[in-house]
Amino acid sequence: MKQGIVISGNLERELALALAECEHDKLFVLADTVTSELCWPVIKDYLVMRGAKLIVIGNSDTCKTVGTLTDVWKELGDNGASRHSCLINLGGGMVTDLGGFAASTFKRGINFINIPTTLLAMVDASVGGKTGINFNGLKNEVGVFSEARYVILDTSFLKTLDDDNMRSGYAEMLKHGLISDEAHWAELVGFPLDSPDLPRLQQMVARSVQIKENIVAEDPHEKGIRKALNLGHTFGHAFESWALRRTPVLHGHAVACGLVCELYLSSIKTGFPADRLRQTVNFIHDYYPRLAITCEDYGELIELMTHDKKNADGIINFTLLGGIGDIRINQTATKEEIMEALDFYREG
Repeated sequence: MKQGIVISGNLERELALALAECEHDKLFVLADTVTSELCWPVIKDYLVMRGAKLIVIGNSDTCKTVGTLTDVWKELGDNGASRHSCLINLGGGMVTDLGGFAASTFKRGINFINIPTTLLAMVDASVGGKTGINFNGLKNEVGVFSEARYVILDTSFLKTLDDDNMRSGYAEMLKHGLISDEAHWAELVGFPLDSPDLPRLQQMVARSVQIKENIVAEDPHEKGIRKALNLGHTFGHAFESWALRRTPVLHGHAVACGLVCELYLSSIKTGFPADRLRQTVNFIHDYYPRLAITCEDYGELIELMTHDKKNADGIINFTLLGGIGDIRINQTATKEEIMEALDFYREG
């Protein structure tokens, strides 16, 4: 069944329509400690939410664990959830990832609806069917492909979003621009991210989601072209795992750093234009603080890259670009080239 993506103009009406399509005996809502305070009050008094049971989990990526997953399963079981129940995931990517995994595995799978409340979740985590948890020190190490019945996107939730989280989500939008076309990329690198216009941003979010949805529809299980969505993520996930051992960084900030490195590799290996490289890197350095990596961290970062799920036979796999929208999947790089890219990130 195709996932329903709804760009919201009236959240109460659209949630009612989505729930009408998801027959359910009991309704549950998963939120974190932030969205339970800021976002749950927006929907809890809707007529269709009558009798819904709220489940609250912690609000950082360090909570995306087996322990939290079993807590959610237990809450569902203790409150009488059946295979005909429905779970609404109300929150950022951590909530939609973990909640989607919980729903997909409880009673061998119950319906779930995502209402993403962060920009990152709107354009990335809540769309495309990837669910999961962190495990053994690695990001998203355990999970399943399972699409929400509906994803309802309402940018009014972004009014409560801080700058760091806004920029985290925007990094994924920038990636979508790089893999799509010059016009969308140019709009993204020209957008005033320090004073965002939310109505204009909602239109850009709709375009970004459409780009991802089209790629996912063509390759739902990441056998080919869906790997385009991994641009920036081989380095990005390594940066994120490296930071988890020190001072955690938001996913999109790590991806922005990863884009710098992978666009550099694109420039030396697949002919990505120098002017587009410089414009994109300047935008990233303007809005995203540099990670405090040193040459001594290179070995650890390369080791972390070898654990990436995109790899085969121990070879680190990259998605690179020959130009804006010119996608080159299944690319490799030498250890020396990877270290050059890290040098460029630190110094460029």
